[in-house]
Amino acid sequence: GGFKMFLASVKAAGMTDSLRHQGPFTVFAPSDEAFAKLPEGEVESLMKDKAKLARMLSRHIVPGKLLVAEVKPGPVKTIQGDSIKLTSDNGMITVDGARVTQSDLKADNGVIQVIDKVILP
Repeated sequence: GGFKMFLASVKAAGMTDSLRHQGPFTVFAPSDEAFAKLPEGEVESLMKDKAKLARMLSRHIVPGKLLVAEVKPGPVKTIQGDSIKLTSDNGMITVDGARVTQSDLKADNGVIQVIDKVILP
């Protein structure tokens, strides 16, 4: 699955430039299917509240370039200073319970790991 909804959310939150000009970053990008699984009205509510949207998106972004093969289980700090938990089980990586479904996609400024759930605060 693609992650157009995540990219649209980054744009709506006004975060595109900071992601492009700082970094590198690892982005755990929820798939479009992950956004579709959110409770009805949640996406609309986030899109209306830029600050809340930016906070939610920041939970999906960690400093540095983290490839799946380099994942060490345990907490990792997001760009906002929150902690999210990485686990690795026989090569299957999860982030706060969201599974990585597409890994190590190259981005201009780091790497994208597509996940199957939106990580909510």
